[in-house]
Amino acid sequence: MNPQLAVMATIRGGVFTRADARACGYPDPDIDSLLDTGGWRRIRPGTYAAHRALTLVTAEVLHLRKVYRVLRSGGPAVFASHQSAAALHALPLWGLDLSRVHVTAPHGRGGCVGGVHRHIRDPVGPGIQVWNKLRMVSPARAVVEVAATAPISPAVALTEAALYGGLVTRRSLKRAAQDHGNERALQVMARACTESASVAESRLRFMLAEAGLPSPSPSSAPDPDLPESVGPDTGILWFPEERTVLEFEPRYPFWCDDFAPDEIDPTVPAAPVDPSAPSPVEHCWISWSDLDHPSRVVDRIRSTFARASRRTGVRHFDLARARM
Repeated sequence: MNPQLAVMATIRGGVFTRADARACGYPDPDIDSLLDTGGWRRIRPGTYAAHRALTLVTAEVLHLRKVYRVLRSGGPAVFASHQSAAALHALPLWGLDLSRVHVTAPHGRGGCVGGVHRHIRDPVGPGIQVWNKLRMVSPARAVVEVAATAPISPAVALTEAALYGGLVTRRSLKRAAQDHGNERALQVMARACTESASVAESRLRFMLAEAGLPSPSPSSAPDPDLPESVGPDTGILWFPEERTVLEFEPRYPFWCDDFAPDEIDPTVPAAPVDPSAPSPVEHCWISWSDLDHPSRVVDRIRSTFARASRRTGVRHFDLARARM
C-alpha cells in the first residue's frame, strides 16, 4: 500500500474505498489483483482494508471507523470534536473514553444516542476545518475540548503530543481556550511541557511533578556511563544533582513531521564531552506497566535517589522539612 492510501486508510479506521485507491494511483486491474490474492479484503461492497489492518484492530481503529461512518451520514453541519477529532488528527488517545463518538452541530438534539455524543453549539465555529471530505474541529480546539472534559493525565499527554508535533502552539491553545475551554482546560495546558516525546514520558514527568520530585535535565546522561540495557527502545531521563539515570519504556511515541536521519552525519563533529560533568551512580528502570501504579513509581525513584546520595556522600538540604 502506497503512503497516500495508507494515510487515507488510517484516518478512516483502516478502511478505504475503490475511489480512494484510484485517487492514490491504483488502476482497477491492480485493485482486483490485490483482492483476488488476499492482500486486500472486502469489508462491504466497494469498501476494503489491507489484510494486515484486519489483524491489528484496536480500540482506536474501531473508534475511527465509527467516526467516519457518523460523519459520512451526519450531514454537512456535523463536525467531529473532542477525542474523536483528536483521533482524526492522529493524536494519542491513551486513557480517553472511546466508547462514544463526539460530534458538534449547530442544531438538533443534544446528548448521547446510539453511541454518538452530540454537542450543540450555534455557531459551530471558530476552529473548524474540512480535510479529505472529513469535517472536524481544529487540533487546538480538539485539545482544549479534551482538556476540559477528560482526566488530567491523558489530557496532558494529548496536549504535549500536539505541541511536540507542531499541530498547535501555546498561543493557538490559549486562543481556543478563550472560545471553547474552561478553567480546567487552562490548568491542563499550564501543566503540559514541551520535553516529552511519548505518552510514557509524559506520564512519568507528570508523576514526578505531582510528587514534588526534581525535574530531569534536558540533556541525557553521558553515553559511556549508561548501562548495556539501554537501546533504541529505551527512554532516558538524567538527574545530574541526584546522579541518577531514570530509564523507561517509551510506549506510544509522539508523531513529528521533522526529518530524522537514520545515521549520524559523519561530517558534523560530535559535541565535546565535559570532563567535569557528573557521571551517574544509580539507575532506575520503569516499565510501561509500572506507570499504572504511580505511588510505587514515586517510591522507587525516591529510593534510587537515596541510594545515590549515600554512595556519593552528597546530602541535599530539604527546605520544606527545615520549616517544620
